[in-house]
Amino acid sequence: MLDFAIFAVTFLLALVGAVLYLYPASRQAAGIPGITPTEEKDGNLPDIVNSGSLHEFLVNLHERYGPVVSFWFGRRLVVSLGTVDVLKQHINPNKTLDPFETMLKSLLRYQSDSGNVSENHMRKKLYENGVTNCLRSNFAVLLKLSEELLDKWLSYPESQHVPLCQHMLGFAMKSVTQMVMGSTFEDEQEVIRFQKNHGTILCYFQVWSEIGKGFLDGSLDKSTTRKKQYEDALMQLESILKKIIKERKGRNFSQHIFIDSLVQGSLNDQQILEDTMIFSLASCIITAKLCTWAICFLTTYEEIQKKLYEEIDQVLGKGPITSEKIEKLRYCRQVLCETVRTAKLTPVSARLQDIEGKIDKFIIPRETLVLYALGVVLQDPSTWSSPYKFDPERFDDESIMKTFSLLGFSGTRECPELRFAYMVAAVLLSVLLRRLHLLSVEGQVIETKYELVTSSKEEAWITVSKRY
Repeated sequence: MLDFAIFAVTFLLALVGAVLYLYPASRQAAGIPGITPTEEKDGNLPDIVNSGSLHEFLVNLHERYGPVVSFWFGRRLVVSLGTVDVLKQHINPNKTLDPFETMLKSLLRYQSDSGNVSENHMRKKLYENGVTNCLRSNFAVLLKLSEELLDKWLSYPESQHVPLCQHMLGFAMKSVTQMVMGSTFEDEQEVIRFQKNHGTILCYFQVWSEIGKGFLDGSLDKSTTRKKQYEDALMQLESILKKIIKERKGRNFSQHIFIDSLVQGSLNDQQILEDTMIFSLASCIITAKLCTWAICFLTTYEEIQKKLYEEIDQVLGKGPITSEKIEKLRYCRQVLCETVRTAKLTPVSARLQDIEGKIDKFIIPRETLVLYALGVVLQDPSTWSSPYKFDPERFDDESIMKTFSLLGFSGTRECPELRFAYMVAAVLLSVLLRRLHLLSVEGQVIETKYELVTSSKEEAWITVSKRY
């Protein structure tokens, strides 16, 4: 089982470094409040490491200096935005590139984007259609995988501790591989092989926890053993994708998978490969963590679990679960939105400042990396009442939903990987809660680790009991 503890605290620093590596340095702080470099060469890297994570560093920085702050990553200026108001001034509704996708592409050194606006819009549309079509066509697959997990949990004695992170990762891996790449991954051994290579790629990124600077000083490329393992794993994954692309071209299948939508568009094989790789990597991480945190919160807040069960029972009844019924689970969607917010599922995003810009009274120099401190914004008391309380009903407020949409967690700006994860999580929760009470383990304290996607530092354990 892939262990997502391999994501080190400095993985996010690596993402920042990966993006910055592609662009020239900016030395002009433009009068933006913040901190000066601790070290000439490393900038504020030591401060970030001492804080425990980039998210925790940003929380402290925004508390001290306000909604627009600056710091230094190496010799390069970074600006962070920490409230909804300043984010509104910076977010471009016509921007087509997903920052999450951009950062992963930088890490994998995929650079297939032409920069042509119309082509990027076309690719985004294909990407979104791929998610819609694969969810619709593979609903039975998703339901089957959810019921298999239910049967496994039903077989446990009530005192059995269930390793939630491990099970959610395995479930997400099976869901993503079968719905994105097809029936090849009905074979358990193929899933295991994919998972092993997937893990090796992520282990390679862990090297930043040891060298701290990654792309900034070229140290990553000096780790020859890990680099070779990474390159071999990436080559094997790409080989699998190339084979699937070739098999799916010019043919019609009853099962429409994500890759089919890309194949049927006017993309070349390299673009199809890269987009499928990015979607697979991101969806596995986001789906696993969303399901994990949702169940953790439901075991902690019994009244919320009871209310969600009542909605599931009322909407689904005793009949078969269908995608149309799942779409009607309004409170379930609120639970998942509140899970994203409370867990700060993706605590940091980033964009490059293409041209000189202005936020409030501050000038943002061209080619500055601008961070969206989403983890800070998602618990800003000026936007969210009782920000540390898990309260799904806050999303009854239309203005709150608009804010959530602005941040990219819902609506038209919602990233495709999260839309995929929402549906997978909704089906899984419906299947599980119909038959099971989800219970916390007494005395367990779940500590948070802020990475590319927020996770628990240790395994999260639950127990289950049968409803009937």
